[in-house]
Amino acid sequence: MDFRLLGPLEAVRDGRSVSIGGAKQRAVLALLLLHANEVVSRDRLIDELWGDRSPGTAAHSLDVQISRLRKVLGPEQPLVTRGGGYVLEVEPEQIDARRFERLLEEGRRANAAGEPTAALAALDAGLALWRGGALADLAYESFARTEVERLEELRLLATEERVEAGLALGRHQALIAELEALIAKHPLRERLRGQLMLALYRSGRQAEALRVYGETRTRLVDELGIEPGPALRELEQAILRHDPALDRPTPRQERRRRRTLASSAALALAGGIAAAVVLLTQGGAQSARQPLNPIRRCSYRRAAAGSSVRPSCPRPSRCASASARSGASRPTAS
Repeated sequence: MDFRLLGPLEAVRDGRSVSIGGAKQRAVLALLLLHANEVVSRDRLIDELWGDRSPGTAAHSLDVQISRLRKVLGPEQPLVTRGGGYVLEVEPEQIDARRFERLLEEGRRANAAGEPTAALAALDAGLALWRGGALADLAYESFARTEVERLEELRLLATEERVEAGLALGRHQALIAELEALIAKHPLRERLRGQLMLALYRSGRQAEALRVYGETRTRLVDELGIEPGPALRELEQAILRHDPALDRPTPRQERRRRRTLASSAALALAGGIAAAVVLLTQGGAQSARQPLNPIRRCSYRRAAAGSSVRPSCPRPSRCASASARSGASRPTAS
């Protein structure tokens, strides 16, 4: 069975929607899903479902809701009584919100690695799971508000990441209208405004890109009393000087960048392995030779240079021969 939170609450078995029941029963299921694989106490369920208006029959009503919910879920979807509460045992992939979060993370990692095609595929798949506002039919419930806000923020972040991948793939002209609509809904979102500025600049509309910055600055100063962030200010300056870094990277540049990153990682790994081998071999060789390097013994003589007190070298014959070899290899001053 799959559970859908990215829209009205829905339970699906074999591709078909399952009737969950009335409002209280749906609220119980939603609360258990938001805390999947965790014990949700009976007291918390009663407080969340009835609040201060909890009737004297609330405990019995909860028992009835749990019993009905178990019939809806069936034996293949365990709803377990444990520790004075209930646990809904589900796999993360059974809940669309968890799948969305996994795909969002995959998309962000792909963008960071310079793989916009893979990022776009993951982010499109994640955003396609949404069927409306998160828990749209239960958004008014106090227990759902925090999670609804969190999921909606992640939805907007996924949209920004998808736009980022689209810009890297050269789709700047097609993204302008979408970005303008997004900014109308989220006027204080600086990342969206920066993406619109970049899309306009790459489309040969530099003046419009700079106008977006001016409008953003005016709004931030007037409404919040703050200046745009460093990233947006730097983007404005880059546009003014026609910084080549703003141009879309060519496929060859992207491949070169990925090869450079891979080579750097390989060199770092090889360097670490080589250092470990040297330490191990030197350590083993040193432990096999009981006498230390005779040149080190000469520190007795060097330490005594210019002093009236000469400590005796513990291996004078070897020390002398080593000093002779060392002196033979050292060029004499003319």
